[in-house]
Amino acid sequence: MKDYDVIIIGGGAAGLFCAFTAGQRGQSVLVLDSSNKVGKKILMSGGGRCNFTNLDTTPENFLSNNPHFCISALNRYNQWQFIDLVERHEIPYHEKSHGELFCDNSSKDILKMLLDECAAVGVVIETKSIIHQIEVGEEGGFTLSVGENPFKCRSLVVASGGLSIPSLGASGFGYDIAEQFGLNLLPRTAGLVPFTFSDWVKDISETNSGLSVDVEMSVNDMSFRENLLFTHRGISGPAALQLSSYWKPGQFISVNLLPDQNTEALLLEFKKANPKSLLRTLLAPLLSKGLVQSLESIYWATYADTAIAEIPNGVLQYIADTLNNWQLKPSGTEGYRTAEVTLCGVDTDHISSKTMECKTQPGLYFVGEVLDVTGHLGGYNFQWAWASGYAAGCYV
Repeated sequence: MKDYDVIIIGGGAAGLFCAFTAGQRGQSVLVLDSSNKVGKKILMSGGGRCNFTNLDTTPENFLSNNPHFCISALNRYNQWQFIDLVERHEIPYHEKSHGELFCDNSSKDILKMLLDECAAVGVVIETKSIIHQIEVGEEGGFTLSVGENPFKCRSLVVASGGLSIPSLGASGFGYDIAEQFGLNLLPRTAGLVPFTFSDWVKDISETNSGLSVDVEMSVNDMSFRENLLFTHRGISGPAALQLSSYWKPGQFISVNLLPDQNTEALLLEFKKANPKSLLRTLLAPLLSKGLVQSLESIYWATYADTAIAEIPNGVLQYIADTLNNWQLKPSGTEGYRTAEVTLCGVDTDHISSKTMECKTQPGLYFVGEVLDVTGHLGGYNFQWAWASGYAAGCYV
């Protein structure tokens, strides 16, 4: 039986970071991953450029039933410390919008950095490892049955991620471990995921597929000002993805298609300055010809070929209200297939916010997405992976 100080289940961002952090403290570390290679979500993230952190990371960028839980770890290992690590490895990067940092070249640079750090301290990584059983030793520690090879460790770290993107190997194994040890699980749903529609909105989306519009989207007193992307299945883009983490089935979402405009005043000005023009002609430069025609067919078809001077002010007010507060009711989301994260998970009431150790099972730790901590879009979930992995790595 091979004996390690620490075994980490999952070779993703949090698991690898925890591994070399523990290794730097002189711990012998084994990483077990069920996939054929580690770091698959790292490689595909950010369109292959890995949005590895965000300059503006604060606890307010995270969702959790205990919003205070993430504060300690985020303070102990912050975005500036990760940026320093990236710079020490001479990885070129750039800032996009909203403080998002991406690799100039490839996500492979971040994965190589993590693997190099692991190699430097002797971390052992085993892929295609299916764990059949976990048992607690009589004198503490854990024994893992992996195929025909049992492993033993003093500390066990669950870094197996959530349910999002099963094609990359995501599974609920981490939740099974939590249940085995009597921990409460909060109901999980897909987060940072596109919306789908079954009504006329689907027709608008299909007609305008590929069109990106700067909007403000709102639900439940949460608003995001970002781009909305129409797709063949519904709406996506940063604004929709962000909002999906706050939306509940059955709720309407509000889309302000002209967030920089008092649209009623604008239409009245159009009426005064361009009395003979059609409304779609005046709106097309602001929203695109195709989208305006789609909206026209639903909301003001009666006045489609009427000069704006002949459209009553009350109707213009109605159209303005529609454009500034477009009400949509999604039929659902695309689910875990395309979701970037899993909302909720292991109840943090069971976990130490300082060490990530289970309060009721000594030596058992949970880090990363498996926990009930979910970041906004824009590098925040990676920063949580680094921070929680570091927190556990300092104590295992």
